Amino acid sequence: MNNVGFGKQTSVYFKKITRIALREKAWKFVVFAAIIAVIVAAVVSEDMFDNFESTKSGFFTLASACIWLGIFNSIQSICKEHDIIRSEYRQGMKMSSYICANIMWQALLCLVQSIIIYGICIAFGFFENCPSDGSMMPAFIEYFITIFLLTFGSSVMGIMVSSIAGNPTTAMTIMPFVLILQLIMSGVLFELSGFSEGVAYITFSKWGMSAFGSTGDMNGLEHVMAKKLPDMAQIIAEQYESDDVYKHEAFTLIVAWLWCIGITVVSAVVSVLSLKIKNRDS
Repeated sequence: MNNVGFGKQTSVYFKKITRIALREKAWKFVVFAAIIAVIVAAVVSEDMFDNFESTKSGFFTLASACIWLGIFNSIQSICKEHDIIRSEYRQGMKMSSYICANIMWQALLCLVQSIIIYGICIAFGFFENCPSDGSMMPAFIEYFITIFLLTFGSSVMGIMVSSIAGNPTTAMTIMPFVLILQLIMSGVLFELSGFSEGVAYITFSKWGMSAFGSTGDMNGLEHVMAKKLPDMAQIIAEQYESDDVYKHEAFTLIVAWLWCIGITVVSAVVSVLSLKIKNRDS
């Protein structure tokens, strides 16, 4: 392997990872995606785009499902092969090629999962009442891109955690803490300020919510109290400030997507560095 280039090694390991995944019944991850999408869509579809609060909760549920799926896809993918990695690293394996091959497989898996999630959401009418125009392109395209970025980005984050963890048990122990951090830092469950607001910038949940909210023009929706008390709608509306993170404009959406991509790239780099540090004496 010493004289084999990055591209060739990546191709070899991608084929190997694909064979192993198919042999270990990778279809189960697709089934999980379908089951979770059915549950999410069935529960929240009825109230989507009826008011601000219900729509925000619906998007939060969808974003959380994508993040959970992504991390679950890959949380044990690296740590279960540490001994094999160490052996092949001694023979000239490039850690960057190995991680890149894993990321390529996750991209393929996440693409299939995203298609299934989006298809089921459409079938259940999740996006039925949403504006047809997104922030800069048709809404259905923006929604799909956001779903994919969340699922794929979380999968790469899972690879990072798996690279750092010593074994599958440790990885699965860390996983709930990662998920809880994502949920808390989304800005939906709690109002963030100070240090917590800064930490939220490096979470997929914050930027996933921003992207969904921007595409769905959440700021343009009535609040539930205004719908219940139409005579006081104007007064109630004045009490709520528009949230800049949900602005229905191209800039807001692009920023959210770029943050998701940036976190994904950083997770990939940390994965490579972590494996190199673990195997530096090999």
